[in-house]
Amino acid sequence: MRRREFITLIGGAVASSASWPLAARAQQERVRRICVLMGYAENDPEAQIRFTAFKQALLVLGWSEDRNLLIDLRWTSGDVNRASTFAKELVALHPEVIMSNTTPATAAAQRETKTIPIVFTVVSDPVGAGFVESLPRPGGNITGFINLEPTIGGKWLELLKEIAPRVTRVTVMFNPETAPYAEYYLQSLEAAATKYGVKTLTSHVRSENEIEAIISALGREPGGGLVAMTDGFMTVHRKSVIDLTKQHKVPLMFFVSSGAREGALISYGVDISDILRRSASYVDQILRGAKPAELPVQIPTKFELDVNLKTAKALSIDVPASILFRADEVIE
Repeated sequence: MRRREFITLIGGAVASSASWPLAARAQQERVRRICVLMGYAENDPEAQIRFTAFKQALLVLGWSEDRNLLIDLRWTSGDVNRASTFAKELVALHPEVIMSNTTPATAAAQRETKTIPIVFTVVSDPVGAGFVESLPRPGGNITGFINLEPTIGGKWLELLKEIAPRVTRVTVMFNPETAPYAEYYLQSLEAAATKYGVKTLTSHVRSENEIEAIISALGREPGGGLVAMTDGFMTVHRKSVIDLTKQHKVPLMFFVSSGAREGALISYGVDISDILRRSASYVDQILRGAKPAELPVQIPTKFELDVNLKTAKALSIDVPASILFRADEVIE
């Protein structure tokens, strides 16, 4: 063998032996499977932002879809039947963790498994819904992140009355199938209504036609206002709700900041992208061996108040300085 051929052969062998451990480690890294059941519509840009926040937080924690993570994703579009169908599909895949988004999605997942860990997000009353025994001690295969406290119902009405003092009648709108926890918020809202001399009416909606009928009726007489209850159905149909309240001159309080950015008069609630971002930490801990029963349910930490001055002008409302001073965002 010639000297040059010998050196080339030895060099190639050394290079191969040096790269082998890295290749072997890459091959040996186990791909972990998680499933995600989102309560929103797939074509909703805001919903995509929220899901992306969850994935980016996982990436920071070391979980990447191109290396060690497989994500199976379904979108329910605020439909309880779709939630049930997709929950069955996802549980049949035998994931290591399920991240469920909204109360109906979590309820659907809970019905399908008592063993696969579930991390819920944007759930209002996990104790009342039977998901956990208590917030500090979940006690089963489910834990997660609630989105609002029960007293926020009163805050919605208080803020709506402050920005639109002429409001004397308030309709609270939600779908009872996707917001079975409504009473959780209604008690404080009705207490605030009594305090401010406002009459309240609860309106159940299951279709866009019902949404239109209720808002158009509300706008026929002066003094009407609308509170959109935190609800996956209302999230999916928020464009119709917002457009109709603007058309019929009805001041609208929405429960997340995207509502005011898209045309509602005012919104007050949590940063849902932040909740999904935080939920990645629990998925990470469970993949590394933690049990849901050991992870206390987390309460929201970041609330946002947003006001749309364009809508206020269209409604002939002069927004009080007290509201503008406290607002996190003013849309002009």
